[in-house]
Amino acid sequence: MAALWYNGHPAATWLAPLEWLFRGAVACRRAAYRSGLLATRRLAAPVVVVGNLCVGGGGKTPLVIWLAGFLLAHGYRPGVLCRGYGGGARCWPARVTADSDARLWGDEAVLLARRTGVPVVAGADRHAAGRLLLADGTCDLVLCDDGLQHLGLARDLEIAVLDGELRHGNGRCLPAGPLREPPTRLALVDLVVARGSAAPGEYLMRYRGRRLCPLASPEQPPEQPMEQPMDLAAWSGRRVHAVAGIAHPESFFRSLEEAGLCVERHAFPDHHPFRDTDLYFRDDLPVLMTEKDAVKCARFARPGQWFLPIEAEPGVDFGARVLRLLEKVRRMWTRNS
Repeated sequence: MAALWYNGHPAATWLAPLEWLFRGAVACRRAAYRSGLLATRRLAAPVVVVGNLCVGGGGKTPLVIWLAGFLLAHGYRPGVLCRGYGGGARCWPARVTADSDARLWGDEAVLLARRTGVPVVAGADRHAAGRLLLADGTCDLVLCDDGLQHLGLARDLEIAVLDGELRHGNGRCLPAGPLREPPTRLALVDLVVARGSAAPGEYLMRYRGRRLCPLASPEQPPEQPMEQPMDLAAWSGRRVHAVAGIAHPESFFRSLEEAGLCVERHAFPDHHPFRDTDLYFRDDLPVLMTEKDAVKCARFARPGQWFLPIEAEPGVDFGARVLRLLEKVRRMWTRNS
């Protein structure tokens, strides 16, 4: 669909009637929540929603990881809600830990638990998941990863994330374009964060991936020496296989190439359920992957397989703005309690 949505394919105009039906359904749904015909339920703590308009990743999860650490450092006790997309468990919602199985609870949920160190709950029903998250009293703030369109959950702050290069693609809604809501929706959010390059009024966010980490396996023999993390810059000039099962794998491949690596690209669908054979290429070249993919591949890891952790780096002005907005939210909650 990338060619249709992002490369100006003429077939997008043929899908215009379906697009307008989709836009109408979105507008009716929003009006139903606004009028009270559909219920919006509030949790017992402030909610910050991080989402996007486009189908697929726009950098939400790295930003949620950054926000969790940033808010911890400023006296908040955040917890994280996520969809658990790709998880095959039968009982939802559920608490997810760093040791949870990504096959059950989804790659992003396990990644969030590992990287943030804060409580994480996964489930499609965000309100039910939020109640479980807040049940033990350890959290005073809820970060909702990918909940911009989940209008059944009341929110106090909305942050929209977009790819600064891809932007809104062809500007059309599904199925003619990548948008889940019209671009005018951004006028209703509190903050817009753009990854890579930002337009006026948006906050710039950059990604940094500096060190490659070995893909550890629990079955690795104890007598086999563990590979150690290495600076990505030290791999300049090396030929590698790069594997990515994310929404926009080109961004991962390009980051490796910009670091000087010679990349054999292997793109898979977003949330791909990797098997060991997916990482076997009949040669001895190293295999590099994203951290999101690594949580699914560690159980069958072999020597020579690595992943690149990514750090989101919003500007200082973004963090200051978040704190000011949350202080207003906290005062409002204090008055209403």
